[in-house]
Amino acid sequence: MNFFRGVIGGQAAGPQPSGAETIQKLCDRVASSTLLEDRRDAVRALKSLSKKYRMEVGTQAMDHLINILQTDRSDSEILGYALDTLYNIICNDEEEEQDENAQKQADDLGALFTDKFIQDPEHVTLLLTLLEEFDFHVRWPGVKLLTALLKNQGVQLQGVILVSPMGVSRLMDLLADSREVIRNDGLLLLQQLTKGNAAIQKIVAFENAFERLLDIITEEGSSDGGIVVEDCLLLLLNLLKNNSSNQNFFKEGSYIQRMKPWFEVGDDNSGWSAQKVTNLHLMLQLVRVMVSPVNSPGATASCQKSMYQCGLLQQLCTILMATGVPADILTETINTVSEVIRGSQVNQDYFASVNAPSNPPRPAIVVLLMSMVNERQPFVLRCAVLYCFQCFLYKNQKGQGEIVATLLPSTIDANSISAGQLLCGGLFSADSLSNWCAAVALAHALQDNLTQKEQLLRVQLATSLGKPPVSLLQQCTNILSQGSKVQTRVGLLMLLCTWISNCPIAVTHFLHNQENVPFLTAQISENLGEDERLVQGLCALLLGICIYYNDNSLENYTKEKLKQLIEKRIGKENFVEKLGFITKHELYSRAAQKPQPVFPSPEQMLFDHEFTKLVKELEGVITKAVHKSSEEEKKEEEVKKTLEQHDNIVTQYKELIREQDSQIQELKEQVASMTSQNEQKQATITQQLSQIQQHKDQYNILKLKLGKENQSQSNSQGDVSQVNGLQTEELTQLREEVEELRKQHTLLQTQLDDKDALINTLVSNCLRVRELEALRSQVQSQSTEINQLQTEREELLRRAEAGVNIGKKKLIHSPSSSLIQEETKSLSGSRADLEQQLASATSTVAILQTEKAKLQTEVQESKKEQDDLLMLLADQDQKIHSLKQKLKDLGETVEDEDDLDAREQTDDDEEEEEEEEDED
Repeated sequence: MNFFRGVIGGQAAGPQPSGAETIQKLCDRVASSTLLEDRRDAVRALKSLSKKYRMEVGTQAMDHLINILQTDRSDSEILGYALDTLYNIICNDEEEEQDENAQKQADDLGALFTDKFIQDPEHVTLLLTLLEEFDFHVRWPGVKLLTALLKNQGVQLQGVILVSPMGVSRLMDLLADSREVIRNDGLLLLQQLTKGNAAIQKIVAFENAFERLLDIITEEGSSDGGIVVEDCLLLLLNLLKNNSSNQNFFKEGSYIQRMKPWFEVGDDNSGWSAQKVTNLHLMLQLVRVMVSPVNSPGATASCQKSMYQCGLLQQLCTILMATGVPADILTETINTVSEVIRGSQVNQDYFASVNAPSNPPRPAIVVLLMSMVNERQPFVLRCAVLYCFQCFLYKNQKGQGEIVATLLPSTIDANSISAGQLLCGGLFSADSLSNWCAAVALAHALQDNLTQKEQLLRVQLATSLGKPPVSLLQQCTNILSQGSKVQTRVGLLMLLCTWISNCPIAVTHFLHNQENVPFLTAQISENLGEDERLVQGLCALLLGICIYYNDNSLENYTKEKLKQLIEKRIGKENFVEKLGFITKHELYSRAAQKPQPVFPSPEQMLFDHEFTKLVKELEGVITKAVHKSSEEEKKEEEVKKTLEQHDNIVTQYKELIREQDSQIQELKEQVASMTSQNEQKQATITQQLSQIQQHKDQYNILKLKLGKENQSQSNSQGDVSQVNGLQTEELTQLREEVEELRKQHTLLQTQLDDKDALINTLVSNCLRVRELEALRSQVQSQSTEINQLQTEREELLRRAEAGVNIGKKKLIHSPSSSLIQEETKSLSGSRADLEQQLASATSTVAILQTEKAKLQTEVQESKKEQDDLLMLLADQDQKIHSLKQKLKDLGETVEDEDDLDAREQTDDDEEEEEEEEDED
């Protein structure tokens, strides 16, 4: 302790040590002291010197401090001093130097010491481990140190934390800390951690960050909350911006619905604090992130739907129409509503129904347009209204029709202000910005809508008393010829180009005025200043549209004559060069980047986003059209006609294929019906087989009775005759059923032939001939297999018949003639059984042939049925064998055919011997 009194107390005699020397002694003390108390005092002293002697402490003490973090984990006080010291030498926020060079040097020191600290990734892992300590004196300085490291070298540290086990999870635990200062600094830490790293953003989101952040925002008072709400919103923006995975997770988790209470600002809007304005700005930005035009269309549409269903859009429209809302909040709300309704028909229809709380009520669209054409309104607000109007009309033909209808003579109401009247008023006002905004807004009402382009040609304007009205198209060209401001002329030219493009009727109306073409050629051919180049390029584009979409209905202004006029008055190369001025303009690329009109000043408001798409589409085709000769155009027209004819042929074939598909569907239904009929017949056959089995059982019972009543031969013969009669009736009935099944088979075969003929007719007209031919070859192979199966059946049947005949021969030579007849009848019944099975198999073959175009698997089923038939034949052989055995059991002698032949020979020999004896 005396050492520290000498070093710090300043009471020792002699020259005082320098700061570097003192720091060196303190570092030696930290490294060599065995007492924890001494090390703690040394680290405390380093902490007190670290701000003044940042360079010396960082250079000499960093390794010792890191070693303290590793070895003295049990003492929270020394850990806190070490972490504070490291924070002081790494952090740049505490620097108060006004000199830029000094500040830059301090920043360089922070980056230098940060690089030194994170050279070993284990140091970062150690710091993450220390954050698990609940002690305030360890956790809080650890959070601040890690935040400073991220500020200085964010990308490198993000990589280390990303690969560290449970690294992000440990940091997420900070949000659950009950001490607000740690939780709030944890928010700042997570802000730095999630900047520009999609992988970490996803991990943080799936660590339940959305739930925790929204809970904190609610606890802190939503939009009325303080700086903590702002930090939560900034972190949410980091997690959601340009991260489609997190956006989808946010939507699927029903977190959009929890955003609605943020915008319930109440009726008393007089007390808008600066913090509340900031919070609402960030909240509106969060909504815009979810429905940004740069997102995928499907994700944007899903979020727009959710915002309408949960009432968020309605809440935003309430703020839009409320009074006392600050101008910057109103502007951002308009931009947010714009993107919520952009391209969503349901949301656009709802926005069209919103009315302002005025007397009488006016549509919100009309109130917004009044602000757009009012030159006293702020520039950013007018840009926001224009964007809102553009988004309302984006892919909304219904809304386009409603806007254009307010300009038509039959729908104009003199007692009310309509959107069309406001647009016309802005189009011809003295304010050039109003002219431009109204022209662009009206162009969006015509975008990709041929019907409304033709309808707008009907609009007539009364310019002054006593003069006839002129069309809106003519009035636009009149203002152009008067040489107004560049911004006004650019807006009118964009409107005219959008209007007459892809609309030959509008081109004819434009060319019908004899002054328009000379004006355009004069504008293009003159050598004007730099500011006029853009106007020249737009005039060239307008004239090129007149050529490209010309239907040659005006004799004086056909395509060929207009091209000759360009060649004589302007020159083709000069014309193309002037046309290229549009895309070379510095403001063109800026407008082409995103749909929202964002301009630093009103003078730079020259291009519209949708118009840049039109220029990109038309520049190349107009250049080709101007350079083409009449012969090339004729060839091109012939090619177009050929293509049209080809398209017509293709259309006809498509219709034919549709008809054939419907017919094939009908045939499939018929096949299904026949299949069901076949199943019913199979069920009937099964029932008949069961009946036959019953008869066989009855026969066996009768045969047993015959064995018991063998005493009387006559009775036995009578019973046998009765059984024979019964079997004869059964055989007759079975033959009738077989005949009926054959008739049905013939009918089905006839229907099959008819269907085959119809299919052949369809195949002859169908474009898929090759495919059907391939299928036909498959069917032929199947037919071959079926024929082979039928041959096998016939062979099996011949074998069965041969077996039955052998049985008959054996029974004929049997001693008991009555029982032989019974067995013969039984074998006849078995043969009928086989015939019935054969008829069933034949029916199955017919069904397979009917479905041969598609159901190839039926062949396998047919093979299975053949196996069943073989099994049945085997059963029949077994039955014959069993019948022989039963005859033997009844005392009858049953022998094979060879034995019968030998017996006959023996009998003949005995008869000859008896005859010889008689003669003797």
